[in-house]
Amino acid sequence: QIQLPRNMIENSMFEEEPDVVDLAKEPCLHPLEPDEVEYEPRSSRLLVRGLGEHEMDDDEEDYESSAKLLGMSFINRSSGLRNNMSVYRQSPDGSCSVPSTRTMLVCTGVLVIAVSVIMVIYLLPKCTFTKEGCHKKNRTMELIYPLATNGKLFPWAKIRLPSDVVPLHYDLDLQPNLTTLKFTGSVKIVVNVTQVTKKIVLHSSGLNITKATITSTGGSQEKTAELLEYPLHDQIAVMAPESLLAGQNYTVNLEYSSNLSDTYYGFYRVSYKDENSKQRWFAATQFEPLAARSAFPCFDEPALKATFSIRIKRDEKLATLSNMPKKATTPVTKGIVQDEFFVSLKMSTYLVAFVVADLKNISMETNGSLVSVHAIPQHINQVEYALNTAVKLLEFYEKYFLIDYPLEKLDLVAIPDFQSGAMENWGLITFRETTLLFDNNASSARDKKLITAVIAHELAHQWFGNLVTMEWWNDLWLNEGFATFMEYFAMEEIFPELHSDEDFINLIFKAMMKDSLNSSHPVSSAVQSSEQIEEMFDALSYIKGASLLRMLKHYLTKDVFQAGIEIYLHNHKYGSAQSDDLWDSMNEITNGTLDVKKLMKTWILHKGFPLVTVNRKGKIITLHQEKFLYRVEPDNWTSDTSYLWDIPLTYTTNRCNFTHCINAYLLDQKSAVIELPEEVEWIKFNVDMNGYYIVNYDEDWETLIDLLKKNHTVLSAKDRANLINNIFSLASLGKEPLKKAFELIDYLKEESSTAPLTQALFQLGLIFSLLEKRGEQQLAARVMYRIECLLGNKIGQQDWTDGGTISERELRSMLLTFACTHDIGNCRTAASKMFDEWMKSNGTMSLPSDLMKAIFITGAKTNDGWEFLLKMYSSSVPEAEKSKMIEALASTEDVRKMMWYETNNKFCVV
Repeated sequence: QIQLPRNMIENSMFEEEPDVVDLAKEPCLHPLEPDEVEYEPRSSRLLVRGLGEHEMDDDEEDYESSAKLLGMSFINRSSGLRNNMSVYRQSPDGSCSVPSTRTMLVCTGVLVIAVSVIMVIYLLPKCTFTKEGCHKKNRTMELIYPLATNGKLFPWAKIRLPSDVVPLHYDLDLQPNLTTLKFTGSVKIVVNVTQVTKKIVLHSSGLNITKATITSTGGSQEKTAELLEYPLHDQIAVMAPESLLAGQNYTVNLEYSSNLSDTYYGFYRVSYKDENSKQRWFAATQFEPLAARSAFPCFDEPALKATFSIRIKRDEKLATLSNMPKKATTPVTKGIVQDEFFVSLKMSTYLVAFVVADLKNISMETNGSLVSVHAIPQHINQVEYALNTAVKLLEFYEKYFLIDYPLEKLDLVAIPDFQSGAMENWGLITFRETTLLFDNNASSARDKKLITAVIAHELAHQWFGNLVTMEWWNDLWLNEGFATFMEYFAMEEIFPELHSDEDFINLIFKAMMKDSLNSSHPVSSAVQSSEQIEEMFDALSYIKGASLLRMLKHYLTKDVFQAGIEIYLHNHKYGSAQSDDLWDSMNEITNGTLDVKKLMKTWILHKGFPLVTVNRKGKIITLHQEKFLYRVEPDNWTSDTSYLWDIPLTYTTNRCNFTHCINAYLLDQKSAVIELPEEVEWIKFNVDMNGYYIVNYDEDWETLIDLLKKNHTVLSAKDRANLINNIFSLASLGKEPLKKAFELIDYLKEESSTAPLTQALFQLGLIFSLLEKRGEQQLAARVMYRIECLLGNKIGQQDWTDGGTISERELRSMLLTFACTHDIGNCRTAASKMFDEWMKSNGTMSLPSDLMKAIFITGAKTNDGWEFLLKMYSSSVPEAEKSKMIEALASTEDVRKMMWYETNNKFCVV
C-alpha cells in the first residue's frame, strides 16, 4: 500500500466537498434555503485538523496512522452524501418532500455514534487502550516498532539514532577492486555506552554485512551478535547477547562487501580516457550529507564525531589519498599493497574521504602544512594556479581566525567526473575538474574567478564545518552560509582585481527571487528525512545565509564581527554548534549593547525578507516594513501579518560622500520615523546592498532616476545594481509601473560597470522570455529593440580579444554573448567568421577564451557547426573548453537535436 505524504493526506481531508456546496446552491435538492445553511469553518474541522497541527515526536508516529484512518472516514462521508442525496425526492409540483422518519432516525443514530467516538479520542488523550484496559499514565500510544528484513521487530522507530551509545573511534579497512568495481571492508567501532542497553543502532546502506561481533573493553573474546536491518531508515541494530553497561566501552566489529557506486554518491567509481585514449577507472568518495553509511557502517550524524584509522589495499600502480598523511605502505600479495594513514582528528562521518586512482601532484609548504594539488597525469600542467591560490587563502584564513589549520597536509584533487562543484572533506578536498584546473589557453577570466571562489569556499569549510560542525542539518547554513560569506570576503581581501563583490550582489538578487515565493523556507528549518535534508542544500542556505552574515558584519563593524567569530570557533572547535551558539559568541563581544540573538533570529526563523517603504517629507523620513511576497494562488498564500524583522538599515544622502558617510538605523517595528539634521536632495537606503531587503521610495523614485541621468557615479556600482533590481522587483508586484523601471535604466548608455549591466540584462531577459513564451512577439521585439538602443554602441565597441583587466574582459564576454544569442548588431557575423576559421583548422586555431561561449553558441546554430562541436566535445580538449561547448550544444533551437541530446545522455550538464 502506497503511503501518501502527510501534507497530501491532510489536504485531501480538508478540501471543501463540492457536493455539500452544491446542495446549498440548489433549493430543489435541499430542505433548507441557501441563506439558512451554516457551514463549519475550515479551521475547526474537528479531529483531523488538530492532528495535522500537532507537533509529532518520532515516538508518536502511530498517531499518523490514526489520522489516515480518520481521513478515510471524511472521504467516505463525502461519498456517502452523494449516495444519500436520493432521500430528498421532488414532488410533482416541484417542491421537496420531507425525509422519511426512518431516514431521520438512522442519520441521528450515526451522528450520535460519530460524536461519541470523537469524544472518546479527544477527551481522553492520555488514555492508551490495551487488553488490560486504559492506562491513564501513558501520555501517548505505545510506540509501534517496525519490522526488520528478517521479520523480527527492529528495536528503534525514529529516524535519528538513539543516544544510549556514542562512537569514539573507527578502524576502517577497505579493498576496492577497479577491475570488478566491487569493494570489501571491515570496521571496528569503539563505542561508549551512556545508559544500559542491549542494542547498538547505527547506519548502513546497501552493504552486505557478513559478520557482526561485540567485544568488551579489555576483553579478548568476540561475542557473536545478532544483526537486524531496517532499510527504510538505513539503520542496522547489533543486538548484544547480554546487557551493555553504562560507562563502559565496547568494540563492534562488522565485515561487509558492496559495489562501487555509479551515482557520484558514496564510494563511487568513474571512468576517463588517458593520454592513449584507454579507459581508466577512478574511485572516490562523496559522503555529504548521508552517504558515509554506504561505504562503511557508522553513526552517520554530524554531531556524532569520532577519530578514524583508515587502511586501504590497492594495486601497486595506483595511489591512494585520505584525510590524513600516509603513515606506511606494506606489501600484501603480488601487485597489491596496503596504505595506512595516521589517526584523524575528531570529525563527522560525512567528512571522511578516500581516493584510489592514477594521480600526479605538485606541492608547496606553508606554516607547517604541505599543500598539494592532484590531477590525472594528462592534466598536471593545469594545477599551478590552484596551488598558488590555495596557499594564499590558507594563510589568510589562519590569520583571520587566529587558529592554525590543524592538519599536516591539505590535498586538493581534480576528479574527472564529479557531480558537485567540490567537497570540503577535511584534509582531502575533492573538485570537479572545471573548478580546479586552469588552462592558460582555454580558461577565461570567468573561469579564473570560479576556480578562485570554489577554492576559497572549500578552504573556509576547514574551519566552518570541519573544525566546528552544525549539530544537525537544520542549521546547515552555519556551514554553507559561513563558507560562502568567507569565500567572497577572502577574495575581496586577497584578489581585489577580481571584483568578486559584484558577483556576490547578483547572486543575492537571484536568491531573493526564490526567497520571495511562498514556497520558500527559513534559513534554519526543522528537517528529519533524507529528502528534507537534501532540500536544505539550496540558495537559501548558501547565499541567504552568507548575505545575513554580511549584513551583520557591516552593522556590528568588521572588528566586532571578527572577534565574535574567533570566540565561536575557539569555544566549539572539534565539536558541534547551533545557531544560538554563534549569536551567544557575538553577544560576548557586544556586551549588552546589542542583543544579536534577538536581531538575527528574526532573519533565520522567518522565510522571505522585508520590503521597506520610504516616504520623505522635508527632514522627516517615514519608514514602514512588510513582507515582500510574490502573490500566488490564494489557497497557498501564507499571511504575513506576524512577520516582523529587526532590520539594520543603512542610508546615505547628497550631504556626504557615500564611502565615508553611512548612517545606520535599526527598524524593529512595523513603522518608524527618522528625522534628518537637515533637508536633503536625495536619500538612498541599503548602501552597497549590504542589507537583505528591498526598498520602495514612493515619490523619491523620480529623484533617483534624475540623479542617475545627471551623474550616475555619485552612487556606487553596487548601489546602482541595487536600484535596478528593486524597481523591477516592485514592478513585478504592481507596486511601481514598469514604465518607471524602464525610465530608470535609460542612463545605461553611460554605464561601464559589470554589476548594474548584469542586473539590467537579467531583468530585461526575464521580460523578453516571458513575452516570447506567451506569443507576444511584437512586444518581445520592442524589448530587444530597447536593449539595442541602450547598449548597441557599447556592444559595437567591444573587440574580439582577451585584452584588458579582469573586469573589462568579463564585461566584454557578457555583452557579446548576449548580443550573439539575441542577434544584436553584427555580433553573429563576427562570431560566425571566427567559428568557421576554427572549424576549418579542425579545432587547432586558438580562440579568445573569454569569447569562446559567444563563438560556440553562434556556430551551433548551423547543422554543420553543431555536429562539429559534438565531435570536438568528445575529443581530448581541455575541460574549460568542454564546458563552453556543452552550453552551446544545449542552445540549439532544433528540437530533434535536443531530443537526441537528451536520449543519448552523453553529457554531464554543468
